Amino acid sequence: MDKHIDKRAQAILASIVEHYINHGEPIASKTLAAFSPTGLSSASIRNIMAELEAAGYLLQPHTSAGRVPTVLAYRLFVDSLLTTQELSADHFGQLKQQLRPSDSTQHLVKQTSTLLSGLTSLAGMVTVPRAQRLTLRQIEFLPLSERRVLVILVLNDKEVQNRIIHTEKQYTDSELQVATQFLNAHFAGKELAEIQKELLDDMVKDKTNLDEYLQIVLTISRQALEDVPEAEEDELVMAGERNLIAQSDLHSVDQVRALLDAFAKKRDMLHLLEQCLHAPGLQIFIGEESGFDAFGDFSVIASPYRANGRVVGVLGVIGPTRMNYEKVIPLVDVTAKLLSAALEEK
Repeated sequence: MDKHIDKRAQAILASIVEHYINHGEPIASKTLAAFSPTGLSSASIRNIMAELEAAGYLLQPHTSAGRVPTVLAYRLFVDSLLTTQELSADHFGQLKQQLRPSDSTQHLVKQTSTLLSGLTSLAGMVTVPRAQRLTLRQIEFLPLSERRVLVILVLNDKEVQNRIIHTEKQYTDSELQVATQFLNAHFAGKELAEIQKELLDDMVKDKTNLDEYLQIVLTISRQALEDVPEAEEDELVMAGERNLIAQSDLHSVDQVRALLDAFAKKRDMLHLLEQCLHAPGLQIFIGEESGFDAFGDFSVIASPYRANGRVVGVLGVIGPTRMNYEKVIPLVDVTAKLLSAALEEK
């Protein structure tokens, strides 16, 4: 908290931010005096507002006497002056009911994005695990004609990928069964990236120490797991983008175009969310703090979520800087916990 702002100024600033969040209009000292809990006169409030403006917390957008909060004001408000609400029982029940451990990870990710958007009337977003985080559950090799082998991969929860590889020799049923049993016994439950590294390490060892079957296993296994295609899933799942167009104080066609372009590419949003992967708990980026011009009038509230005891992605919402932080912050926090619980229970 800024030590240069006394308690009276903090109370006035909190009232201004709350008024702007609720009404989206500049407020003057006379109007503020009518409902401010401080009991100060209009003249006293006007002097405090002048000091806050000089300190960078307020801005006068027009020639009128009204003031609006700056990014600095929102930051102080969120960090020090805000008292968040508990998530309502209805919202908690809705989240709990919709985020079921029995659903696939892909469905849970999409459902979470939709729920965040629906419950906040903002844009919901969830990052999904990347390809290198694919986990092998089971593998099977089936011989085909002309030195071809069908590889059946069961990845993550329920995702099944079938691929045909072309081998240097025609393998027998027994050779492929040995490879199947070896991989399932030694690597089931491990990430593909980890498996590929171990196979590579084994391949570069002195091959004279490897029996014929193990050489076959290593050769065909490496080929089977090489360049496994990603699941047909975007890196970022978003819902409710149009909510922002309806709610935001966008003053020009260029701003609208920049925002829609950012959503279409998703690159900047992904980069911003990835900053939260290794951050402790919930993160809030207000306006220009995001570092991207297109998000200058917006705030992002995001939190990492976990599976198998580690952080695997980030979820959150993006909305106008004058969003209802009191409501949205606990919603994002609880959603991250419930999604994590659903994934951990798998």
